Amino acid sequence: MPSDEPLVECVVNVSEGRDPAVLAALAEAAGAPLLDRHHDVHHNRSVWTLAGPLAAVQGAARRLVTEAVRRLDLRHHVGVHPRLGTVDVVPWVALAVRRGRLVDGDIDEAVRARDAFAAWASGELALPCFLYGPERSLPDVRRRAWIDLAPDTGPATAHPTAGAACVGARPLLVAYNLWLVEPDLALARRVASEIRSPTLRTLGLAVGDRVQVSCNLVDPLRVGPADAFDAVTARTAVARAELVGLVPAAVLDAVDPARWPSLDLRPEGAIEARLQETGLDGGRFAARLERR
Repeated sequence: MPSDEPLVECVVNVSEGRDPAVLAALAEAAGAPLLDRHHDVHHNRSVWTLAGPLAAVQGAARRLVTEAVRRLDLRHHVGVHPRLGTVDVVPWVALAVRRGRLVDGDIDEAVRARDAFAAWASGELALPCFLYGPERSLPDVRRRAWIDLAPDTGPATAHPTAGAACVGARPLLVAYNLWLVEPDLALARRVASEIRSPTLRTLGLAVGDRVQVSCNLVDPLRVGPADAFDAVTARTAVARAELVGLVPAAVLDAVDPARWPSLDLRPEGAIEARLQETGLDGGRFAARLERR
């Protein structure tokens, strides 16, 4: 019988993407709910996708964050991605299952998970936490933190080595990078500005000797990877696409499989597939996902 325990996803963004020993220690701390890790040496950032039953994911997130705060020092961090802390962003997503596919669950459940994590992080680690979600967006927090916005939980000043965390409640999201053929930062920023919308958040970034349009697809069933790719290629040549983390299987379903390789999409990159592989789906998916 399928489990009744709520399913959640937590995508922890850590300001470290270079030290193999640290990354290995963080992976070991997270344990079984760790479905995917993406890291980049130029961003000096890693993205840790945790998913499964609520209690298991809460435990994994707390262990991972504790280890990151213990090992990392923001004062020595160098990387191209904006950050407020060593544990920079911790979004919580409530998941539901409809017709064998993951969909957004009740946002109130995500808010409860967010608030519980922020209270724990502030109490146990003395980590200031800025909340985002229904109240305000993550870009709002990045613009206003420490200027006219105080932490919602924890100390009123930054942690001496860990800075602060942005802890959120949000729907399913896809992080996606499009690397340009032309290594022109002004071009990347212009393209990012032209295609930016409420459903497509973008930055133009220099990454080593190359540039990328970094995308957050905040409503990926309306504006998905193919839409972002096509919007950029209409303006300049793209060298390659890069999926950061995992996608809901419904996002794959919405794209012609013939385009998956060029868009850096694959069936094993679906959240559902990873949950099945780890046994953390609680029997919610009766059959294995089709690999086309």
